[in-house]
Amino acid sequence: MERIYIGMGSNLADPAEQLHSAVEALGQLPQTTLAGVSAFYQSDSLLPGQPRYTNAVAALDSSLAPLELLDALQAIENDQGRERLERWGPRTLDLDILLFGDRLIDEPRLKVPHYQIQERAFVLYPLAELAPQDLHLADGRSLSDLLAACPFVGLERLPTD
Repeated sequence: MERIYIGMGSNLADPAEQLHSAVEALGQLPQTTLAGVSAFYQSDSLLPGQPRYTNAVAALDSSLAPLELLDALQAIENDQGRERLERWGPRTLDLDILLFGDRLIDEPRLKVPHYQIQERAFVLYPLAELAPQDLHLADGRSLSDLLAACPFVGLERLPTD
């Protein structure tokens, strides 16, 4: 079993409900245990004119191979109505593998650590709720350094239900 962190985001069709449904689906994956879920956060879209996003991070313990997990995540996205019409376009659900144990993965379909993790406060702050304080990414960067370089700006932590 490896600890894997999944970034979750939605800005269509009741985003908070989309994330709750995704968490439920993640907990049903084979050879996988849902180990935790961060608080939900709202942030502006990276592109103007889109609705605000709701984001969170889930921690999984899984023995699935990286591409098996990626396929399972994309199936969950599809089941929840994800349409890939434009890059960074609005979406019902986006599930990204942020970290996969201590692996560096550079496949055509999958790059881990996630290639833009250092620029995404809406990923780093929820991740910090779940990860050990001294977490180092497989490429050597520390989560604490990434957080220090990415201020908590434009984020709103939503109340827990």
